[in-house]
Amino acid sequence: MATLPSVSYSITVRLELDGHGSAVSSLTNAVEHVGGVVTALDVNSAGHERLRIDVTCAARDTDHAQAIVDALGSIEGVTVHKVSDRTFLMHLGGKIEMKSKVPLRNRDELSMAYTPGVARVSSAIAANREDARRLTIKRNSVAVVTDGSAVLGLGNIGPEASMPVMEGKAALFKRFADIDAWPIALDTQDVDEIVRTVQIIAPGFGGINLEDISAPRCFEVEARLRELLDIPVFHDDQHGTAIVVLAALKNALRVVNKDLSEVRIAMSGAGAAGTAILKLLMHAGAKDVIVCDVHGAVHSGRGNLDPNLEWIAANTNPAGYVGDLKGAVRGADVFIGVSAPNLLDGDDIAEMNEDSIIFALANPDPEVDPEIAHLHAAVVATGRSDYPNQINNVLVFPGVFRGLLDAQSHTVNSDMMVAAANALSEVVTDDELGPHYIIPSVFHAGLSQRVATAVRDVALQEG
Repeated sequence: MATLPSVSYSITVRLELDGHGSAVSSLTNAVEHVGGVVTALDVNSAGHERLRIDVTCAARDTDHAQAIVDALGSIEGVTVHKVSDRTFLMHLGGKIEMKSKVPLRNRDELSMAYTPGVARVSSAIAANREDARRLTIKRNSVAVVTDGSAVLGLGNIGPEASMPVMEGKAALFKRFADIDAWPIALDTQDVDEIVRTVQIIAPGFGGINLEDISAPRCFEVEARLRELLDIPVFHDDQHGTAIVVLAALKNALRVVNKDLSEVRIAMSGAGAAGTAILKLLMHAGAKDVIVCDVHGAVHSGRGNLDPNLEWIAANTNPAGYVGDLKGAVRGADVFIGVSAPNLLDGDDIAEMNEDSIIFALANPDPEVDPEIAHLHAAVVATGRSDYPNQINNVLVFPGVFRGLLDAQSHTVNSDMMVAAANALSEVVTDDELGPHYIIPSVFHAGLSQRVATAVRDVALQEG
């Protein structure tokens, strides 16, 4: 599958060249000749004979970016002065900061914000711990906690390398839901240490967002923290993905006029995301599901099943299918993949039921090439931003936590998640709905607030 130039590999090349009439066009031609895309040309300085120009280009990857630089440098009369990677520039010094919400302009304000006035507020909280939600940042704060063991598509890269991702998550919380989120990168991958650490820092937060912790440890971490804490614990890799998948699938089924309770679903992936998707789909009404992992279909006759796979075997695959993924897909209405690239081909999709739905979510390379899947399926979704119908967690986690914080909820459950999925799916109107538009953009006006309202209402109803 060909990779297109992307802004995530965007570079700015500062160069100097002769000031004759065709100079600028020669730069554009050179970039396009090697497959790059010029997104901006800015004259930095000019003289009678020479121009200094910043050329901003999108590339496919780092090697392609270097090829663009080499192509520009090879033009007669051009001197390359500096190359800047725009993504790395954005991350210099980190992407988030702490700011005071109150002015500290004089002695009076200092005396109220800090000593001696602050003692009155602390005493009030000591007398009633629940006042912390009203009088401190706990009211609007989420801890984004990771051990760096399952970061994006990078794997076990450790806590320091996970920080740019956690900072980005915190920035998204602020941008889309005005929530103050704090990256907490833990230098341990021991379940007991993670649980204990989160437990003892929890008083300062209104919610815990577990992030990029590998399966199966993430299941135990989440379950134990939910038992220990009186604030919501939400593993976004599991539940954020599940909510968006459910919302998108509801709309895809609207497109093909099928019902969730009647379709046959084949799934690839039984890890954190796959299990959460499965459980939420079943909570929403799905009945006929076959889950496959690297060893084939999960069924009750398979040996050496861990507790998570035992649950899957006991609650899915009603016909007792024992074959591989390709066989599971045959005759299915829906395929959902959260596993590995290139597991299926066009022939496999062609053997699905008419008006089939494909959610191939492995990143960056899906389980089946989307271009090929489109030849046979009615609706195709991926995790990629360069195809329609991107399944992206950012569509829901800001709104989910906004609703939980507003309700001062002590937990998050499946009913709240289904409410979030319903709200997300309903953002797409009947006039907008189509095979290439089953899920809205994250920049859709009011999206996070609609999700937040739905979650808040269920939380308040459930007390």
